[in-house]
Amino acid sequence: MLANLPVSTIAPLQRVQNAAARLIKGLRPRDHVTSALRDLHWLPVRHRITYKLCVLTHLVHTGSSPSYLFGLVTATANILFRKRLRSADTNRYEPLTTRLKFGERYLSHDRPKAWHELSTELQDLTDHSAFRRQLKTFLFECAFTTK
Repeated sequence: MLANLPVSTIAPLQRVQNAAARLIKGLRPRDHVTSALRDLHWLPVRHRITYKLCVLTHLVHTGSSPSYLFGLVTATANILFRKRLRSADTNRYEPLTTRLKFGERYLSHDRPKAWHELSTELQDLTDHSAFRRQLKTFLFECAFTTK
């Protein structure tokens, strides 16, 4: 539900998470909360959304998802006119095409986008708990490393 929402919609959720981290860590209202989030091992809201999308896609990829989730994305290898392309041998999934901006917020459109940003080593993991651990580590590093 929260995938691909504008920053103005996600910002209040991030403020709630920041307030919870301040409360738990005993920080003052003006103190920076980044170190508290890092200490608590909490992903920021934007990265948490990506985490959930990738976990759902991994369930589809390994074949252990419910049938209603499996039908929301299509593997590139299963598309008739793309079977001979090099991308057919990869772990790529194609989003449903939409004509409206609202359609891009739909789970089946944003999930492949988040999945394609992962490394192939991470995508190829078959153990779901190992995938979740390594995905959280990857997203944690993306969220809290300074560039």
